[in-house]
Amino acid sequence: MITSQVKTRLSVNLNKVALIRNARGGNLPDLIQVARDCEEFGAEGITVHPRPDERHIRFSDLPDLLRVVTTEFNIEGNPTRHFLDEVFRSPPHQCTLVPDAPEALTSDGGWDTHKHHDFLVDVVASLKERGIRVSLFIDPEPRHVEGALRVGADRVELYTGRFAVDYPKSPAQAIAPHLACSEEAVRLGIGLNAGHDLNLENLAFYARSIPHLEEVSIGHALICDALYYGLANTIRMYRRLLDR
Repeated sequence: MITSQVKTRLSVNLNKVALIRNARGGNLPDLIQVARDCEEFGAEGITVHPRPDERHIRFSDLPDLLRVVTTEFNIEGNPTRHFLDEVFRSPPHQCTLVPDAPEALTSDGGWDTHKHHDFLVDVVASLKERGIRVSLFIDPEPRHVEGALRVGADRVELYTGRFAVDYPKSPAQAIAPHLACSEEAVRLGIGLNAGHDLNLENLAFYARSIPHLEEVSIGHALICDALYYGLANTIRMYRRLLDR
């Protein structure tokens, strides 16, 4: 059962680091070293999201990351047969299932946990049989939290893209559906993660408003900030916002 308040973990998504590496065809920056450094600088997890075209994280990166990550390893992605086979070969602590299309530039929506119930039941069971915690990426609607519980998921990850867009205009309105989902998650006893477009401007408000938030996954904004502040300082800045 989830307690009323938890310490929110920061998981750093390394997709953009891999994208820069792949642009030149070599090994600069060294993805594996960056993963080590992120943990040393205060990250409490490493997230990767391999896509079918491997335009950033490659499936061949997974075994190397599994060997070096000492905090928590989270692999995100659409559970195609190929994706699942690769996850089974390099089993992470957590697998976050995301219904993104192969051509999607970035994840922009979550599962309809009722419409895809039968499919998700089988996929979730296959992961949990191997000792992998399963999180479902969902839009912030309480019915999808309940649906995630029904298919056997351990957690949900709330899609925060719309929150990030609406936050400058009305923080209270932007957070409202997330509060409803968090209350439902507590009621049902399912874990709660969040991610997408969280940044230095909106993260503290989000985390303060959702006191039982277990994990945030942040990549694009954090890597952009690191261009100005440096990776070590940026991770500490994000960590401080979560600790407020």
